[in-house]
Amino acid sequence: MAELVYRPVVGFAKTFFKALDLKIDCKGSENIPRSGGAVLVSNHISYLDFVFNGLAALPQKRLVRFMAKESVFRHKISGPLMRGMKHIPVDRKQGEQAYAHALDSLRAGEIIGVFPEATISPSFTLKAFKTGAARLAQEAGVPLVPMAVWGTQRIWTKGQPRNFRRQHLPVTIRVGERVEAPKDQYAGAITRRLRECCQELLEAAQRAYPARPKGPDDTWWLPAHLGGTAPTAAEVRAAEAR
Repeated sequence: MAELVYRPVVGFAKTFFKALDLKIDCKGSENIPRSGGAVLVSNHISYLDFVFNGLAALPQKRLVRFMAKESVFRHKISGPLMRGMKHIPVDRKQGEQAYAHALDSLRAGEIIGVFPEATISPSFTLKAFKTGAARLAQEAGVPLVPMAVWGTQRIWTKGQPRNFRRQHLPVTIRVGERVEAPKDQYAGAITRRLRECCQELLEAAQRAYPARPKGPDDTWWLPAHLGGTAPTAAEVRAAEAR
């Protein structure tokens, strides 16, 4: 079926990133299968993560259908684009419909993109993973593909202004080896293994990242354990509980 919306949007994104002179370093795309279904699983630190996750699949000539919150599909601009690219709306109060939609897509040979943390992590560290990605992979009989992005939070993230200036920002992407999801294993155990893989990839992306804060006012995008001033995971949980 012709991709009348997705491919032009990809072309626009590439042109836009080139205009910003982003320095994109992507390794491991060969781990994304060239055919058949798979669940692509990533950390979540930016509103643009799904775009960079999708770019990582292009060398394998694959388009990723992302599961995203339903409100994005109601927006007058993003809504038609999301529907045209065949992404999957998720109503968190009625998740069964989105799950069934994703399962049908996987069985049809599509790659589904999932952020198992559900929301952006303000600490820029991994939050707990929900088991939905593992359960989808088990039921569809497809592999999980872990990945991590780093640097995207400097472009557009929660609680910070968008930075669409030409600042030559680097973005690092790492895609790991596939994680199998046997039907006879507990989804929680698979999810723990998957999170460990994403953590290793995130640390690898952070080590490879070529930039450091420019000064004391530019440490917000680094997590506390790396010397930055982003809130710790504990501080985020305490703030959300108030």
